[in-house]
Amino acid sequence: MAGVEGQNLIAEALHARLRIRCVFVAQGSERLLDALDLPADVEVLAMPRELLDSALATETPQPVAALVETPDWTWAHVFGDDPSSAALVVVLAELQDPGNLGTIVRSAEAFGADGVVCLPGTVNPWNPKAVRASAGSVFRLPVLSVGEEEMLEQLRCAGVRVLATTAQGAQAAEQADLSGAVALVIGNEGNGVPADLAAMANGAITIPCPGPVESLNAAVAASVLLYEAARQRAAKNSAGPRGRHGGTQ
Repeated sequence: MAGVEGQNLIAEALHARLRIRCVFVAQGSERLLDALDLPADVEVLAMPRELLDSALATETPQPVAALVETPDWTWAHVFGDDPSSAALVVVLAELQDPGNLGTIVRSAEAFGADGVVCLPGTVNPWNPKAVRASAGSVFRLPVLSVGEEEMLEQLRCAGVRVLATTAQGAQAAEQADLSGAVALVIGNEGNGVPADLAAMANGAITIPCPGPVESLNAAVAASVLLYEAARQRAAKNSAGPRGRHGGTQ
């Protein structure tokens, strides 16, 4: 169960066909529910605005919120029915900022990733700030919370290469092959990918930065890498069976 705040996120949850257990609305703002088309069995509780505000985490709470049943994602949802498909997965290792996590989930959906895996020490993907930053993507994209051993075993059994991200000293992302089945490991905002996990990965990639900046924000780095993976996959698909240059002999 997760708390969702605001009309837009409640609407996204409904569109994702998640079950809404209860809706809370500030007295005097009941008209905001008209646009949501709530199922008839959803309980609606009207309460004083001050009481609702005290229960919400945002600095400027919205007058409507809900309790939503979270999806029960599994590895089968990540890999789908075709084991030969080139899965694109994001692995979050000890990521702490919920805004970063939500942004990564949003970028992962935008660039065609198949799922996000949260390792121990990573912020809860259903943290209210993470849900808001995902803009509803967390309702639709498989997000799993599992241990490191399970993650490595599942990815390797599925033929997915595991690539740790680093600020420097690794293969540049545009030179790496991200068109096949691959998992991108994003580490802690301050310390990066844990050394023991990086040592078990199949390789490491980095984003070359010509400017005088040591590293990128975790969400920005993940988004850049996901874009590069999507670009390579689109180029590979457009080449088709005729090869890189297309055409016929």
